[in-house]
Amino acid sequence: MNDLGIIGFGIMGERLACAAVAHEDWRLTAAWDPDPGAAARLAAIAPEARFCATMEEAIAASDALHVASPPGAHIGQGRAVLEAGRALLMEKPLSHDVAASQDFVRWAAGYPAAVNFPMASSPSVAQLRAWLPELGEVRSVSILVAFAAWPRSWQRGAAFWLAGRAEGGFTREVASHFLFLAGRLFGKLSLLEGRAVHPDGDGAEAAVAARLCAGRVPVTLQGSVGTTAADDHNLFVVRGENGEVRLRDWSIAERLVDGAWQEAPDARPNAEMRPLTLRGQLDKLAALRRGEATALATLEEALAVQEAVEAILKG
Repeated sequence: MNDLGIIGFGIMGERLACAAVAHEDWRLTAAWDPDPGAAARLAAIAPEARFCATMEEAIAASDALHVASPPGAHIGQGRAVLEAGRALLMEKPLSHDVAASQDFVRWAAGYPAAVNFPMASSPSVAQLRAWLPELGEVRSVSILVAFAAWPRSWQRGAAFWLAGRAEGGFTREVASHFLFLAGRLFGKLSLLEGRAVHPDGDGAEAAVAARLCAGRVPVTLQGSVGTTAADDHNLFVVRGENGEVRLRDWSIAERLVDGAWQEAPDARPNAEMRPLTLRGQLDKLAALRRGEATALATLEEALAVQEAVEAILKG
């Protein structure tokens, strides 16, 4: 049995906590958050877990830790976890500071550290990957992310940083997942050109557009706020010489058959697929703690995504 601690008990921390409670190889042991109100949320999920007075107390009580704080705290907290000899699963981005992230990735070489890009364990992505040989030569990838408003309705409690230009915005929080997926499937990301539209003041971006390559595959990204009635809509479309496949709205794998999109037989909406995906992440985190190779997102992959994202946001 592995003891899991969580640093930063917001939405992402709560989601992994619920997955740990349901996992036979993990015990949710401790959590720390500077907001004392998080104690009640922890108690509702795992009454036996301890809400710690300090981050250090949570680290000491755990075998592995999920760092799920706002981005500005990730590197300092992640370093504390690794220096204490614990395994680390960080939220993305590594930080909002590219130079600091580059230094951290160099420093952390050889430590048991990974980044929580859940598509590394997504059954829907596994289905997409299984279809890829049918496409023949892959010609392009297109990524679309759109939102009725930003932050999304369920994120309003974290709007103090998610809505800000310094650490927040949908490109860091959402588009990054699909850029990671492009890099994971087709090769290292490189940005060709990108631009962002920002409102007056210090608010997060309202729109982005970019051209990249993942290995040799051209990738386009389009993102916008206020262009859909949905809380959150996204498409990841792979076009090959023999057809097209796509991931829709996080979890629906589809392929183009006779001009119509056909869902995978086991397709499920994201709310139903998420627990399966996070279970896979915890399986891999247990392997990471044992010193085994895993398919979790590496610090290097996360850094490549961050470098592209920050360059897009700077235009």
